Amino acid sequence: MADGDGLGEAATAAASSPAPAPGLSPPLGWRERLRAGLAGTGASLWFVAGLGLLYALRVPLRLCENLAAVTVFLNSLTPKFYVALTGTSSLISGLIFIFEWWYFHKHGTSFIEQVSVSHLRPLMGGTEGSISEPGSPSSSRESETGRQNLSECKVWRNPLNLFRGAEYRRYTWVTGKEPLTYYDMNLSAQDHQTFFTCDTDFLRPSDTVMQKAWRERNPPARIKAAYQALELNNDCATAYVLLAEEEATTIVDAERLFKQALKAGETIYRRSQQCQHQSPQHEAQLRRDTNVLVYIKRRLAMCARKLGRIREAVKIMRDLMKEFPPLTMLNIHENLLESLLELQAYADVQAVLAKYDDISLPKSAAICYTAALLKTRTVSDKFSPETASRRGLSTAEINAVEAIHRAVEFNPHVPKYLLEMKSLILPPEHILKRGDSEAIAYAFFHLQHWKRIEGALNLLQCTWEGTFHHVSVYPKKELPFFIHFTAGLCSSTAMIALLTHQFPEIMGVFAKAVLGFLCLQP
Repeated sequence: MADGDGLGEAATAAASSPAPAPGLSPPLGWRERLRAGLAGTGASLWFVAGLGLLYALRVPLRLCENLAAVTVFLNSLTPKFYVALTGTSSLISGLIFIFEWWYFHKHGTSFIEQVSVSHLRPLMGGTEGSISEPGSPSSSRESETGRQNLSECKVWRNPLNLFRGAEYRRYTWVTGKEPLTYYDMNLSAQDHQTFFTCDTDFLRPSDTVMQKAWRERNPPARIKAAYQALELNNDCATAYVLLAEEEATTIVDAERLFKQALKAGETIYRRSQQCQHQSPQHEAQLRRDTNVLVYIKRRLAMCARKLGRIREAVKIMRDLMKEFPPLTMLNIHENLLESLLELQAYADVQAVLAKYDDISLPKSAAICYTAALLKTRTVSDKFSPETASRRGLSTAEINAVEAIHRAVEFNPHVPKYLLEMKSLILPPEHILKRGDSEAIAYAFFHLQHWKRIEGALNLLQCTWEGTFHHVSVYPKKELPFFIHFTAGLCSSTAMIALLTHQFPEIMGVFAKAVLGFLCLQP
């Protein structure tokens, strides 16, 4: 999944590889130290070597005579030449500025910086020049910051994503429109290949067929391949998963197929457990079979939730989280939170939040807004803006307002959907943390829980309008250096061209004086 790509692999690797001791690292050999030193001084050595070569060849190249000829040529230039030169420079820098601005708004980065980092930095030895030791505090801080930024900015699999055949396709039948974008479906195809396949699929013909099925773009072709896999092996769990997701037209049909997948998946999982230590290939098979089993149980819990058997769904989710604790990053707790809110088991919701609303775990709109909902629930039925303005806020009301502040700061798009100021659409299969897609996915399933608590939406509206009503894009990106540089270069050259055109004699004397000063320098 997008929110757990390779989590089984990551958990196994983290458990098997020893962590380096803080502050300690093996000493570098003389070759490594020499290579790092040369990489850091590579640019300076090339510059000094170029100057030395130029000085050695000054007589054969007749640099003095050529410099004198260039000086005579420059002195003979008219002001019109300088107008044309500066005007052309201004035009070129302006075009570069426009392209940089467009590229930044489309891709979020500077084209010049990207090319410099990708192509020029390796040539200059910059990739190895700033090597930090694995155990050093600086490398630890950088990796921790990188993980935090990655967890907040990457695209995640929607924990509550709908069923394609039983829900998304029904929308297509009614409206004639596709609810999912090609980009979203392409991400799902990548998730399926990562989650349901491994390098040893060629050993089982049915898995080989399913590997091709997950890469198919056409839904009928995928369904046909799933049936072919079942003809080769009636216990192919991933084939049942594909049919449950895409061919089943009702949740009841999807649940029936997932139960068949569960029976086959448990058999394969037990077989993989017995052979996991025989070779790395068997370990890879176990990780894949674990992913398949977890996915099946999770979707069975979601089927039970949609069919009204909420306590059964809660039990499946709790057992799943106990049986596979390393896979908590799959955000199964968000499914559990929604089901517990439907049961109005607010004490259990608080217990789940106390476990997962932690600084070390990636935040989400579900966690932040559910925490705000629980604090709002204790005061919302008696809250009145007029009364609060007269007597001030109580401690419980302050806690509720602060919780709403925290939630809105994490994702400022959610209140407009909860307050029904923006129309809801079907949630996508993937969401961007802190983005509009996450707000849609959260409000689609949790709006009913806010409406159930009297006064909760009123307190949310009062708090949001008073503090965050004018929040726009969050967070804002700073403009890259080269956009400022090209804008300044374009403006300065345009100004010089204008001054040269208006005062040709003065600017001509100034240009000749500058050239003469540069040529007279030793």
